[in-house]
Amino acid sequence: MTGPADTVRGFWDAMASNDFHAASRWLSPDFRLDWPQSGEVIEGPAAFAAVNTAYPASGRWRFDIRRLVAEGDTVVTEVHVTDGAIEAMALTFHTVRAGRITKQVEYWPDPYDPPEWRAQWVRRI
Repeated sequence: MTGPADTVRGFWDAMASNDFHAASRWLSPDFRLDWPQSGEVIEGPAAFAAVNTAYPASGRWRFDIRRLVAEGDTVVTEVHVTDGAIEAMALTFHTVRAGRITKQVEYWPDPYDPPEWRAQWVRRI
């Protein structure tokens, strides 16, 4: 038997194949993905696969799980995403039930240059 963290790892492994229809098999039939920053909702595995398949890319997408935290049926991942030209970080809150992801809430924060006023107290990473 696998737990929610294993389900989410399987999902990200399938995403790394760039076969987004295969990745959608980790999603429940009533799956919902919320993108709060753009105010969009994707409903259902077919819509998820279609959006990801149609997404413009310069090459194959790569997904590197930087952090995964699981508690109960909730799994949070921090994933570095790149197609070789674009680099982004996805913060995803997954809800898992019966071995399928039922909901994701995903944030795509944009990097920004830090303000000079705090330079004396911080170190750039």
